[in-house]
Amino acid sequence: MSATRDELFRALSDSTRRGLFERLCREGEKTVGALTERAGVSQPVVSRHLGILKRAGLVTDRQAGRKTHYSAQIGALAPLTDWTREMTEFWQSRFDDLEDLLQRMDQ
Repeated sequence: MSATRDELFRALSDSTRRGLFERLCREGEKTVGALTERAGVSQPVVSRHLGILKRAGLVTDRQAGRKTHYSAQIGALAPLTDWTREMTEFWQSRFDDLEDLLQRMDQ
């Protein structure tokens, strides 16, 4: 599933979801229980947040017995990194134009 940029922004707009995603990126696969321990919210809330991240394509899950394990899908961030690159190029061009204008005004 390829999420739209808006879906990715929406999914990552919540600090708890960002924290869960960042933790999975840094620490690798985790169970819901392990993620709940340091999330500062209840297990049902963590599960709801993981569901939103999953629908956005940012995490995948796998069942192992009675436990669900989640993994980050870093490649799902590609639309956001593309957008960030586009915006960086746009603003860099604007700053270059401004710098040129200021230099001409100084002469």
